[in-house]
Amino acid sequence: MIKTQNLTKLFPRATVPALKSINLEIQDGEFVSLVGRSGSGKSTLLYLLSTLDSPTEGNVFYDDVNVKNISAQEIFKLRNKNIGFVFQFHYLLQELTALENVLLPARKAKVLEQRRPMGLKLLEEVGLKGLEKRYPSELSGGEQQRVAIARALIMEPTYLFADEPTGNLDSQNGQMIIDLFDKINKEKGTTIIYVTHDKEFAARARRQITLADGALV
Repeated sequence: MIKTQNLTKLFPRATVPALKSINLEIQDGEFVSLVGRSGSGKSTLLYLLSTLDSPTEGNVFYDDVNVKNISAQEIFKLRNKNIGFVFQFHYLLQELTALENVLLPARKAKVLEQRRPMGLKLLEEVGLKGLEKRYPSELSGGEQQRVAIARALIMEPTYLFADEPTGNLDSQNGQMIIDLFDKINKEKGTTIIYVTHDKEFAARARRQITLADGALV
């Protein structure tokens, strides 16, 4: 379970908090979309929940562990083993093939060969079978984003966070990704939390959390 306690974020030189005293619980196995207008605080909340950013005030708990009280090494271990993140931009390494990019977290965890079959399977599931040896420069923007999604899933994370995961995809490929998220959530019990502006994709989640002006609605 992820729990927040009076979570507040004020960016430098800003006069108004991006998030204001957010109290929220997300149970293990939930499929959640974060929705709201641009500037409502959706992505800021996602980054705080995923430990990729720190709050100005308040706390984030993973089960009973306050993230604020654990070491940087423990946070790194939590991210690498239990958290997958899909950014708005793919951030692929240009000198690595699609498969090598997918397997990067496995390389860091020293389970590269054990995860190779999973990497091939994930590339097939995101519609990239046959493109495993292509370099990012040989892929379209949408294909690169799908490689990034496969990379986020390679370690079979307990928690998957995604910031506009379908933003750079056409409707057909976007539907494929949401279908994949739904399948992973149902079959593996992965907790999935994603930000989207697409009302249809937001509705696919089994729980919607709406933000407005940095507060829960």
